Amino acid sequence: MLVYLAEYLKQEGFTVFDVFRYLTLRGVLAVITALVISFIIGPWMIRKLRYRQIGQPVRDDGPETHLIKQGTPTMGGALILVTIAVTTLLWGDLRNHYIWIVMLTTLAFGIVGWVDDYKKLVLQDPKGLIARYKYLWQSVFGLAAAFVLYYNADLVSYDATRVLQATGQSIGEAIFYNPAVQSIAVNINPVETQLVIPFFADVHPQLGWLFIPLAYFVIVGTSNAVNMTDGLDGLAILPTVLVGGALGVFAYVSGHAEFAQYLRIPSIDHVGELVIFCGAMVGAGLGFLWFNTYPATVFMGDVGALALGAALGVIAVVVRQELVLFIMGGVFVVETVSVILQVASFKLTGKRIFRMAPLHHHFELKGWPEPRVIVRFWIITVILVLIGLATLKLR
Repeated sequence: MLVYLAEYLKQEGFTVFDVFRYLTLRGVLAVITALVISFIIGPWMIRKLRYRQIGQPVRDDGPETHLIKQGTPTMGGALILVTIAVTTLLWGDLRNHYIWIVMLTTLAFGIVGWVDDYKKLVLQDPKGLIARYKYLWQSVFGLAAAFVLYYNADLVSYDATRVLQATGQSIGEAIFYNPAVQSIAVNINPVETQLVIPFFADVHPQLGWLFIPLAYFVIVGTSNAVNMTDGLDGLAILPTVLVGGALGVFAYVSGHAEFAQYLRIPSIDHVGELVIFCGAMVGAGLGFLWFNTYPATVFMGDVGALALGAALGVIAVVVRQELVLFIMGGVFVVETVSVILQVASFKLTGKRIFRMAPLHHHFELKGWPEPRVIVRFWIITVILVLIGLATLKLR
């Protein structure tokens, strides 16, 4: 909304407000705004959660050190979502469709998590939202986002084909003989549905309709992966901040035609505006970490974990960096794989591979103090994010 105000003031002669058209400035302001909002409403929200006795239950089979966490206010992820939404609405260009796709997907997954938390913590239903229904609604929202993104890319391709055919030549002839339509012809093979292979400059196979299942699995899979990782104080939120910030870098360079050409990555029109959303996520995440760091005074809950995971997934899909997300979010991947292996091993052989899954509990039961597990996972994430960013140049 502030973008519109700045444009109006510029037209009225206040040219100094032209500075607000720069993504970098608005991205930084989004981080700061989200931090300030978190610091202002965070203590109030924690008091409300504590007053309503919305506290964290602790598993009987978990580490004994977790018993002191019993009753700690949870559903604090609502603080993150409110902060992200308000900040994005303030600093984002609301005419940009990518902003709405990402924000609505994030909020939709947050609603699924909120229902699960509400049933568990307020209605005292230990099962919460039944797993099949949770997965059903995640699938509905994940597929909706995938279809919208695919339709948008396919529409561009269709329009380009019509323009080329209107020249009276075949598409191949128009591309070869008419330089004026060469730039339009690129959209016959839209970059929005290409698979970008890290470390390879010109390996961008066209997915076509396979884009839809890929986008679905990335969004839903990342949502559940972050949820599984959210088991220790601050363990999930800082990796989310780091990966989200890195995806903001990818969004910025992908939306800048010259940078994209220089780095030999897909140039995607208007995607740079996601820098604002990523900045809001970074600021909101750091603000939440202020209260969630060990020993935590509030937990994220499914309302935050499912939403933030979906946000990372859908942003990675939009900027065509699903495989880079797999690298940068390696901690999320390993945590998820540890659960899959544990369940499969127990069902097939009756034996467990780890002392407890997800993996962070295994290290706790081996005697690692909780802060050591958390910080070491953070360090690993920093390294993986740097590797992911390196793929921009190492091609």
